[in-house]
Amino acid sequence: MSTLQTAGMFADALKAFSASRDAFRVLSTVPRASPSTSPPPPPRSLIVLDSSFNPPTRAHAQMACSAVRQAGLGSGSSSDSGSGSGSGARLVLLLAVTNADKGLVPAPLEARLGMMQAFGRDLRRCGLAVPIDVAVTTRPYFRDKAAAIAAAGVYAAAAEPELVFLCGFDTAVRIFDPKYYRGAGGMAGALGPFFRRARLRVTMRPGGAWGAAEEQAAYVSGLGARLEAVGGDASWVTRIEWVDAVDGADGAVSSSRVREVVRRPGGDAVSRRLDGLVGDEVGRWIDEMGLYREQVDGTCS
Repeated sequence: MSTLQTAGMFADALKAFSASRDAFRVLSTVPRASPSTSPPPPPRSLIVLDSSFNPPTRAHAQMACSAVRQAGLGSGSSSDSGSGSGSGARLVLLLAVTNADKGLVPAPLEARLGMMQAFGRDLRRCGLAVPIDVAVTTRPYFRDKAAAIAAAGVYAAAAEPELVFLCGFDTAVRIFDPKYYRGAGGMAGALGPFFRRARLRVTMRPGGAWGAAEEQAAYVSGLGARLEAVGGDASWVTRIEWVDAVDGADGAVSSSRVREVVRRPGGDAVSRRLDGLVGDEVGRWIDEMGLYREQVDGTCS
């Protein structure tokens, strides 16, 4: 299927989703490199990479691969440690489509979904063997996304899988900002249910507006006391894993940087300019769909 046909397929799927009352829906599952005749077992760990995927980058890939491999190590199966099989894990690439207007800037939603599927193929080529879903939600916040995934029953088994939401340090800071919890129940009412069914796996991003490594370490060490002071629960820190960025996942390979590289005048093909920033399949999507060629106001990372 061509990139244009795939975009059309996702456009139709988005229309169907928008016409429904669903808050969460899986639109496609990335095929395995070697198709299996039997369905995968229900996941014990559901790893959720929630992003604008505008576009998905090597940094996103590092976050996903690291989390899946850690899930394999935690399963007690030593054979998973290097294979990316992540025994009992499943990866969900999740796109929020709450604001359709924002979704058009600078790449339409169907193009992002196509890039998400291409990103999944890139992960396959890197050895990631777990099931990979491309999904959408109408919910804007992690706490509501977790509830929507659980309510959908897509991954239901004898026991509800534990959700692991992947995010960067900047997102974690926003999650614990008390200004977002001024309604009834406050922070405890909003985040308490989330941390009962989910964990956070946070990739540190030293530099820029979010501080040096020492400043971020100080934030982490003082988070429990800070949560208690603003109506949260210090025990939530036991549900958060802080991991160092590795192999390009340090925030330098951002979606905004990729867009800038595409717009930059130059004689090289777009796919060549993007080498090392995005996977081959994602780069091909950007090139064939002509994405990010023009400067658009209000772009999002």
